[in-house]
Amino acid sequence: MAKALLSDLSDAALQGLRVLVRADLNVPLDAAGEVSDDTRIRASLPTLARLTSAGARVVLLSHLGRPKGVPDPAFSLAPVARALAAALDAPVRFVPQLVGPSVDEAIRSLGDGELLLLENTRFDPGETANDPALAEVLGGYGDLFVNDAFGTAHRAHASTEGVARHIRAGGGQAVAGLLLARELRFLGGALSAPERPFVAILGGAKISGKIDVVEALLPRVDRLLIGGAMANTFLLALGFDVGRSLVEPDRVDMARELLERAGESLILPVDVRVADEIAPDATVRVAARGGVRPEERIGDIGPDTERLFADEIRAAKTVLWNGPMGVFEMTPFREGTVGVARAAADASAAGAITVLGGGDSAAAAEVAGVADDLTHISTGGGASLEFLAGSPLPGIEALSEGENQ
Repeated sequence: MAKALLSDLSDAALQGLRVLVRADLNVPLDAAGEVSDDTRIRASLPTLARLTSAGARVVLLSHLGRPKGVPDPAFSLAPVARALAAALDAPVRFVPQLVGPSVDEAIRSLGDGELLLLENTRFDPGETANDPALAEVLGGYGDLFVNDAFGTAHRAHASTEGVARHIRAGGGQAVAGLLLARELRFLGGALSAPERPFVAILGGAKISGKIDVVEALLPRVDRLLIGGAMANTFLLALGFDVGRSLVEPDRVDMARELLERAGESLILPVDVRVADEIAPDATVRVAARGGVRPEERIGDIGPDTERLFADEIRAAKTVLWNGPMGVFEMTPFREGTVGVARAAADASAAGAITVLGGGDSAAAAEVAGVADDLTHISTGGGASLEFLAGSPLPGIEALSEGENQ
């Protein structure tokens, strides 16, 4: 269903308007409590800059970490406010509360083009419970709601689904911000109208966590490349010994059925990198997929698989990637994931649409040094998986209807 977009609104319509924005500023903090990776902050800048430059009065909401419904200084958004101000090169007012008189006064005193960040939404237990009372209070902070937090769109929380419905019930609009619209454009486009050949790459630990994605992708893709520990269960289903590798024995029958259904479109590793233990100082050897010893563990795809996958990726016109090919955070098991990332960058340079599904895939692109060479890197790990699986996302479903996809 088409949703209303911030890009549909004119500057004149935004001038002087109180705009409530839900962003995803859930960024990592270092030991000193300062932001150590501002990727999500930078991703929010186009929407915030558009609103402030148009003269809107912006009230910004976000969560940080998992404080379990109680205030916790370790999860305060105060350092995020400082990092956001630096990124915007503009003042960011911060109120260390989410509701109450100090918030009301700060919102009343907002001027055109000014931005106010409120405290962590998850300090209030009503946030994750999608409490209508909290949604009503938050909804009173704005005349327009802009959801730009794709990373939380799969959660029906008060600051996402609840506030959107409240503002709409009062006659206001709830629209997708520039980042959220970009997520829907590229992830949705990959599924609904991909330029072919369409190659999807899935990695990570478990089939069970991505079975719905596999089911959704199989009828759509020309090739589905499977790596990571989830490939081990498929190899076991083919009768190969995977030693002491991570597998899901209860999913072997499911893997066998998927292989039968997929035919030649599903491609598994032909060789792997193995070691006695998955450790940062492991001694690695390359083994054919039928040559893993009983005491060994698979930690990465092998060099022949890298080349096989890379050939498929470079020949593609649409590439969708979610999940690493191995334990890429450890240097001995990094090569397969880096090789896939570089092949995706090559495909992008040749004109392909290359979309990464967030989470570890995004981190892998950074490690490989190709993050800026890809078409789109999603900011939502779990949300991107649910979107790719075809599941409704409450934070998107609650937005106003529009004419654009």
